[in-house]
Amino acid sequence: MEKKNFMVDLEEKKELLKKSGGEKAIEKQHSKGKLTARERINLLVDPGSFQEYDLFVRTRSTYFGLDKKNIPADGVVTGVGYINGRRVALYAQDFTVIGGSLGEMHALKIAKMQDLAMKLGIPIIGMNDSGGARIQEGIDSLRGYGEVFIRNTKASGVIPQITIIMGPTAGGAVYSPSIMDFIIMTEKSTMYITGPDVVKAVTGEQVTHQQLGGGLVHNEKSGVAHFLAKDDKEAIEVLKKLLTFLPDNYLQEPEVLDSDDPIDREEISLRNIVPLDPSKSYDVREVIKKVIDNGDFLEVQSLFAKNAVVGFARISGRVVGIVANQAKYLAGVLDIDASDKIARFVRFCDAFNIPLVTFVDTPGYLPGTDQEHRGVIRHGAKVLYAYSEATVPKITVILRKAYGGAYIAMCSQHLGADVVFAYPQAEIAVMGAAGAANIIFRKEIKNADNPEALRQEKIKEYREQFANPYKAAERGYVDDIIDPKDTRVVIAKALEFLRTKSEEPIQKKHGNIPL
Repeated sequence: MEKKNFMVDLEEKKELLKKSGGEKAIEKQHSKGKLTARERINLLVDPGSFQEYDLFVRTRSTYFGLDKKNIPADGVVTGVGYINGRRVALYAQDFTVIGGSLGEMHALKIAKMQDLAMKLGIPIIGMNDSGGARIQEGIDSLRGYGEVFIRNTKASGVIPQITIIMGPTAGGAVYSPSIMDFIIMTEKSTMYITGPDVVKAVTGEQVTHQQLGGGLVHNEKSGVAHFLAKDDKEAIEVLKKLLTFLPDNYLQEPEVLDSDDPIDREEISLRNIVPLDPSKSYDVREVIKKVIDNGDFLEVQSLFAKNAVVGFARISGRVVGIVANQAKYLAGVLDIDASDKIARFVRFCDAFNIPLVTFVDTPGYLPGTDQEHRGVIRHGAKVLYAYSEATVPKITVILRKAYGGAYIAMCSQHLGADVVFAYPQAEIAVMGAAGAANIIFRKEIKNADNPEALRQEKIKEYREQFANPYKAAERGYVDDIIDPKDTRVVIAKALEFLRTKSEEPIQKKHGNIPL
């Protein structure tokens, strides 16, 4: 009889704790178009696979009557589960419980999941929806943030770390996601260091929560986020797809899938997508989709630094990281934001054994006082550093323009590219033919009877002499000049050939990337 009572008591306690903040709080959450923490977990993991940890944890703080309050699971649901058969550790902040605020025990529950993920070598998934630090707990809540941050840092490059921002994320709460690998934001979610009220008090500026740190702002302007979703359900679908391209940890490679897209598929259309006229634009995504398996491309940071395109795809079933200059925006120049975007993506791919395929069409780094004063030299050097440091297979295809320092930076052979291909119309030179002719033949053109006619003649002379792929091929800097229709074929063959590449980095504590 006593045993039965014990069991009834256990079930009642669990049932009560799983009701989170209660019906009214849950209704309020739903009225904002948001799911609860447990609803989100149920959508994310395979049915019946979630095993919750630390349901009975509660704050040990007695300040401001916290010990008298009902704070189920201390405002965060943590545990392990399966996503499409793969193990993950996860946590979901519960906004229905005192605003999902982070206290000491709340943070230690997250830290326990981080530790477990590291021990098991599995991804850690966070779902953030929190008003920030639980100020009633004082410095203990700050200690909690620190415990999470240091684990984020130690896990970086060891296991994939992904956050979905599904509500407010303010103050110290923004830094855990920012150390992690990918941030998915819903349209109505927010991230900022200080809210609109503080901004107004300090600067006098009036701004809304969305204008200050909404999902669109961080996807389009700041580059803090990597994906934008309209709601919780779409964000979870994005996360599931992203996970299919990633291994469980740095010791593994992403899963190789059977592909029904023939390796030897030719794409005649590639002969026409990239214009022969270097002044005409095109969408490099069309090139990418013709080359990869079934056109399935998961673009990362699609709204930020649009002059560069990065993302994940498969070629012959193997996951690759795609990096490309986008001629459709700013002629594909490298600027501060594009450099940061490319460098971070390259380093992620290298950390998790994902080969890199780079499509080059760039006239160089963006000139101007704004870029120089904001540090385009420092930011641009990140691209050089990232590619030079990367030891995964690196395949480069020069589509058209490859000028100056940007030619070197975009995974040239000089930075360790394993194979470099070029289209026949590629222009590999110190600078464009027009600019070079104006400098080299300045005096001759100035003194000519018909300066413009001579200028055009010299541009043609320079292009024939230098601005083509053949000089680079003569020096061995380009391994082959290919028919564009064969792009998929040659990349697939190179990936297969490079499958056993092994290149150990120089032993050192760590490098000093120009941050």
